[in-house]
Amino acid sequence: MTLAARALAAPRAPDRPAAEPEAVVRAVDRAALAALREELATGPKPGLVSPGDAGAHADMDAGTFGASLRALRGFFGAAAEAGLAGAPFEALRALGVEAEARMLGATGGVNTHRGAIFSLGVLSAAAGRLAAGGRSLAGSALADTVRAAYGDAVRRLAPAPGSHGAAAARAHGVPGAREEAALGFPHVFEVGLPALEASLRRGAARNEARIQCLFALVARLPDTNLVHRGGPEGLAFARGAARAFLLAGGVHRRGWRGHALAIHRALVRRHLSPGGSADLLAATLLVHRLRSGPARGGAPA
Repeated sequence: MTLAARALAAPRAPDRPAAEPEAVVRAVDRAALAALREELATGPKPGLVSPGDAGAHADMDAGTFGASLRALRGFFGAAAEAGLAGAPFEALRALGVEAEARMLGATGGVNTHRGAIFSLGVLSAAAGRLAAGGRSLAGSALADTVRAAYGDAVRRLAPAPGSHGAAAARAHGVPGAREEAALGFPHVFEVGLPALEASLRRGAARNEARIQCLFALVARLPDTNLVHRGGPEGLAFARGAARAFLLAGGVHRRGWRGHALAIHRALVRRHLSPGGSADLLAATLLVHRLRSGPARGGAPA
């Protein structure tokens, strides 16, 4: 079991001391960065950047994402530390602004991980809060903590300047990343995690289970990145394609890879990229790592 799982998952008895803060901070930072590396390595992904394929993007590739990930080292641990200390959301937001500046500096101004900084940052802080009280990450505890500790502040949060997703959400009346976080990431806990865990239980390799999870998220999430790029019609196209993939058996059938690649090419032709779903795939992988570790199917950090 990983350090994250040992430090965060087990309930604490009255005479048992809390996990060492430094151990929690290191564990969460490693788990978050590993989740983001896994998301990048997943493939084929519909319309998204993966190793050797820029998807529907002309301004970024896997190398851009790698530079961004290196710049983000330490941020998720700092978010967990803020949660351990019971810091207000404004302190977490300041850490996120600093991390975003590092990201943009490393990528030459390209936004690779703004959504992940927000989503995984909030989840990292919530994990820290649970660790401070010696509480388990099992069940709904992590989602409940996100809602209780940060939900109201997230709802009041002004959209990031230049956020295409926020602009699309306002223009078309669809919920975006703030609403997802304020509700405790329901698409992570009710869609992503069940899909990932069910696929692993059926014997899928880690990459295939991630693909199954991603298609489940694309099929259900009102992804504002898709709305920004293709309007409601683009969102409907991507969701319909993902549902057809899942209804055909997903990754648990012969020929699934060709079907997934066909969907990928169709999204690229339409300049569609489900970036919000990719962020929630990474969030799902973070939660899965913190809960279970390698002994339960997670890849080593």
